[in-house]
Amino acid sequence: MKSPDPTSFDAFMSSGMAASQANDSAQAIEWFQKASAAEPSAGLPQFLMGAEFAALGDMNAAEAAFANATLLAPGFPMARYQLGLLQFSSGRAAIALLTWQPLLDLPETDPLPHFVRGFAALAQDNFDEALQHYRQGLPLNTTNSALSGDIEKVIAGINALTNKQATAAQEEDADEAAAESSNHVLLANYQQQGRSH
Repeated sequence: MKSPDPTSFDAFMSSGMAASQANDSAQAIEWFQKASAAEPSAGLPQFLMGAEFAALGDMNAAEAAFANATLLAPGFPMARYQLGLLQFSSGRAAIALLTWQPLLDLPETDPLPHFVRGFAALAQDNFDEALQHYRQGLPLNTTNSALSGDIEKVIAGINALTNKQATAAQEEDADEAAAESSNHVLLANYQQQGRSH
């Protein structure tokens, strides 16, 4: 079996993947940049750079790389999904929904349209609808455990938020009942003593 030319796209990608698995994001980015230079029309190196930049916390560079991957490989739905996810999580839900629009045309057997609908509902604070869409998409995702893990975190966040809201509403109801009860006590005392003239 012939090994790839050390200056070839495949060699650069392999080296980048090895660096990524070793948690060396800076080195991985360097290799993916070399792969991108070797094959400028390839979207995968840009996508992988986006993931590495995101891991380093450089969201501007991550967004640019995901956008490049989406432009270079419009048929690569994960690049579009990740770009939209980054936009959504940075408070730009409207932009994310536009980015995700083509994903809604994927077959219903694909998890991504369900997840996109979930985020659309979440953007409108329709938590029950969002949970329904996320739960419909999860069993359809059989190939990307990290994607399922992210959605499970979103579900947990929604559950925590709705539980917190329910607890706050119960506490508010209890406070109102206590205030009403104390008002009744004051009224009862007032009525017992009679009005002074």
